[in-house]
Amino acid sequence: MIDPHLAGRLGFHHRLPVKPALPPGRHALGLFEERDAVLIVPQGVEPRRPTPLVVLFHGGGGSAEKILPMLERHAEARGFLLLVPQSQYPTWDLVIAGNGPDRARLDSALTEVSSRFMLDPAHLAFAGHSDGGSYALSLGLTNGDVVSHVIVSSAGFMSVQMQTGAPKVFISHGIRDEQIPIDRSARTHVSRLREAGYDVTAVEYDGPHAYRPAVAAMAVDFFLVEDAAG
Repeated sequence: MIDPHLAGRLGFHHRLPVKPALPPGRHALGLFEERDAVLIVPQGVEPRRPTPLVVLFHGGGGSAEKILPMLERHAEARGFLLLVPQSQYPTWDLVIAGNGPDRARLDSALTEVSSRFMLDPAHLAFAGHSDGGSYALSLGLTNGDVVSHVIVSSAGFMSVQMQTGAPKVFISHGIRDEQIPIDRSARTHVSRLREAGYDVTAVEYDGPHAYRPAVAAMAVDFFLVEDAAG
């Protein structure tokens, strides 16, 4: 039997907060000396009430600073926590050689956030662009008992060795993407996921290998739609 950690399974589980909450703003979590995880805390979060969380993964060669503009203003406006981990190396371990240190670092970051804020189990999303989108899709499907939504922008692949739960999936991709052509990526992913029974929202837009701000706003609505309906 394959080691669940090598397959991308997280050890994280929801728990009650035991540490003081962090104030509104942008915080390095202080977990790692280099490429630390960053947490955005919006105004008005009540740490002892369930709060949505989005975990946002950067692209290859990227960083928290580069990917934050994709969702930071939405987190501040819509009141969800935004956790931005950073790969130990230029891109995510799964892209290079398989699940390893980045999975462990993600576990530590999630545990730290949940020690300070009560998280909403029905609204915990993995999101990302490019390599980060592939990472979000792969780990999101592998940990679908914890992840409720997966938001994927311009992902090249998905690698799932242990399928768990059934998160809702939002996949977007530019039809003029020359780096990762849509026919061999998003369209294939959407077809395979729907055949497997996943609830998939697919958005194609006229653009290159770059996320579209308007589509990112659609993804946030997709993530919070149950809140709006309630």
